[in-house]
Amino acid sequence: MRLLVVGGTKFFGRAVVEDALARGHEVTTFSRGETNPGLFPDAQMLYGDRDGGLGPLGDRLWDAVVDTSGFVPRIVRQSAELLRDSVGRYCFVSSISAYEDLSGPVDESSPVKQLDDPESEDVDAHYGALKAACERVVQELYGDRALVVRPGLIVGPHDGSDRFTYWARRLVRGGEILAPGPPERRVQFVDVRDLGAWLVRALEDGRGGIFNATSEGIAWGELLAGASVTWVSDDFLAEHEVGEWMELPLWIVDPAFGGMHAADVSRAVAAGLTFRPVDETLRDTAAWDESRGEPELATGLSTEREAELLAAWHAQP
Repeated sequence: MRLLVVGGTKFFGRAVVEDALARGHEVTTFSRGETNPGLFPDAQMLYGDRDGGLGPLGDRLWDAVVDTSGFVPRIVRQSAELLRDSVGRYCFVSSISAYEDLSGPVDESSPVKQLDDPESEDVDAHYGALKAACERVVQELYGDRALVVRPGLIVGPHDGSDRFTYWARRLVRGGEILAPGPPERRVQFVDVRDLGAWLVRALEDGRGGIFNATSEGIAWGELLAGASVTWVSDDFLAEHEVGEWMELPLWIVDPAFGGMHAADVSRAVAAGLTFRPVDETLRDTAAWDESRGEPELATGLSTEREAELLAAWHAQP
């Protein structure tokens, strides 16, 4: 298979390229050349700008394209239109955040968000709605040749968000760990390597349509198995103004976002999506984290903040 990966040198795109090369495919990446230039000597690496600088993609043919870096429909339309007669299948990597209502479980038939202002390109303010609008562009141009993937939280080595890396590092550090109880509460995320491998195989199989792509969910107790964990209540965390998702990664109590950990992934599982054991993801993420010198994490509780919270929890009558 001749595969083009738009944004193929960073995290998820990187995992797609690694798997595709390992399976013997002919891979081309397209990026601005700012992240990991020259990362893949066995791939053809093209450089340009997807907003008006797509010239290097002209007069070429691919069996499929994987768009890992599309956020604005106007910009996605440029690549989708340019490649319409040059690729057999267009895979757009969207997000669970595209769903209109995340207060409960979602499946691929659930309604997606609409932009109040169709001209808006404010990704921070309208991330989910913009992803949904990008999906519609690709579906409009490619029809049944479009593959739309809606991942949940993607985790593992090379994840610059540090949301899962926080827990991997925290387990390595050991000692008493503060975590949101109860331990049987479930969370969803997907190892970047599992997702990348599944996507490559989906393209090999000529799949189209829409797929939620995250894990089937595991309990917090399984995620932190074997550690010395103090399970604290949601009320306690709220009382002490602990921030959801970013300050305490993976923790969500806002009823408007409960569906972030309740996505139906049965369609992707039926199409071959599999999941490695969580301890393998934790181990490999910790090893990668150590290899980069363990910089200050972008998310998560500081050591001091966690100690203060634990002391406050134990001081309760």
